[in-house]
Amino acid sequence: MSNPVDIGALNAMGVARDFRFSEAQTREKAEEMAQEFESMFLSEMLQPIFNQIKTDGPFGGGQAEDAFRPMLTEEYAKALSANGGVGIADQVLTEILRMQGLEE
Repeated sequence: MSNPVDIGALNAMGVARDFRFSEAQTREKAEEMAQEFESMFLSEMLQPIFNQIKTDGPFGGGQAEDAFRPMLTEEYAKALSANGGVGIADQVLTEILRMQGLEE
């Protein structure tokens, strides 16, 4: 069941400018979002692995490493996703396009 969207009200609030996208634009945005979702998923899966690594020693550990480790994990996840990932992006893309009525 879909809820109708009052475009006029959204425009009056300055929220929406134009909801009409071409199929190519919709597919491009969907692909971008699917890859971003897979990247977030992989980041969450990698986080516990990297939290188990002990980095004591003369050049490891400390507050700085604790602060930057999540960023490094996120970059690893982005790289994995950009290079094929684990297939989640494909499934998410299919579902997004199906919900937009562009694929069955």
